[in-house]
Amino acid sequence: MKALRKLQRGPGNMGVIEVSAPLLQEGEAIVEVRRAGVCGTDIHIFHDLYPKVRPPVTVGHEFCGVVAQVGPDVKEWKVGDRVAVDTTASFCDSCKFCRLGQTQLCDQRLGYGSGRDGAFASFVSVRQGALHRLPNHISFPEGALCEPLACATHAVMEMSSTAPGKTVLVSGPGTIGLLVLQVAKAMGANVIITGIEKDEKRLRLADGLGADHCLQINKKDPLPLISELTGGYGVDIALECSGAVGGVNDCLSFVRKGGEIIQVGLFGNPISSVNYDGVVLKEIHIKGSFGHNRGTWEKTINLLRDRKVDLKPLITGEFPLSQWREVFQLFEEGRGLKYLLYPVN
Repeated sequence: MKALRKLQRGPGNMGVIEVSAPLLQEGEAIVEVRRAGVCGTDIHIFHDLYPKVRPPVTVGHEFCGVVAQVGPDVKEWKVGDRVAVDTTASFCDSCKFCRLGQTQLCDQRLGYGSGRDGAFASFVSVRQGALHRLPNHISFPEGALCEPLACATHAVMEMSSTAPGKTVLVSGPGTIGLLVLQVAKAMGANVIITGIEKDEKRLRLADGLGADHCLQINKKDPLPLISELTGGYGVDIALECSGAVGGVNDCLSFVRKGGEIIQVGLFGNPISSVNYDGVVLKEIHIKGSFGHNRGTWEKTINLLRDRKVDLKPLITGEFPLSQWREVFQLFEEGRGLKYLLYPVN
C-alpha cells in the first residue's frame, strides 16, 4: 500500500512511498482508512518542528474508517464497524497521570502519526481502546473531524467551568475555535467569537454555527460590547484558540476579575509582549488544554449522537493522498479550514 511517511529527521524528508500493510498485533484491530484530516502538527512534522516524531513513520492522526480485521482477543468490535480513532497509540498505564485517566499527559505516550504509524495510508493497526463508534448519521468526512472535536470538548467541558448562562469568549475562528464555539453553545453558554480582517468568512461561518456575537477586532473595539453584555465585568471564560500573542492579550483584557483563560492554541515558539501583570491584578485563572483522553471521547461521541455540533461546514476540501503537497500548502497559506486526504492505491 502507499503511505505518506516522514522518512528521517530534518525539514522536508517526507513522501508517498510503497510500504507493507500493517500486521495485526495483540489487542488491536486493522482499520481501513476512509478519511484523514490534515493538522498543524502534520505541518510541524514536515518542517521538523515536532520533537516527538520518530521517523521513519507514517503521518496522520485525525482519522476514521471501517474495521477490516480484529485480533482474537478483541471482543467489542467486528469487521465492518464504522469508527473514529483516538490519537493515543500507547501509554504506560502506571504513572500518576494514567492512573487518573489523564493519558494525554503520560511521559511515555506515543501518538499515531508521530510515534507510531498513522493514517495517511490505506490501513492502520490500532489498539482496541482507541476505537470509538461513529453515529450512523455521521459521514466519513465528518468522522475525520472527531479528533479535533475531542480537543475542543476537553478544553470546554473538562478544563473550563463553562455552564448555562456564562459568557464565553473564543479568540480565533479556525477549526478548533469553531468547534470550541459549538461545544460551548451546547453547554448553554453565551459565546462571543473574535477574529481579524482575514477571518471575515470564518466569522460569517461562526454566525451560522450559533455564535451570539462575531467581532472583527481590528475594525471595531469589542470592549464596549463586552462591557455592555457583562454589566461592565468582562467575560467569565476566555478560550484562546488562535495561538497568537494578540489573542492572549485580548483574553487578558476582556476576561473579568477572577475569570478563566484556557490556552488551546499552540504558538510554536516562545512568545513575548504579553501583558502578564493582568493575571495578578485580576486574579485570573489560566489553564492549558492538551489533547483528550477516553473520557473526553465519550462526551465527544455523545455530542455527535445528540446532534449538538455540525462538522460538515468546516470541511474545505477532500483530496487523494497523492496531492498531499498541494493540501499542505493550502493549509499553510490559511486558505479554508479543514482539508482531508483519502488513500488511493
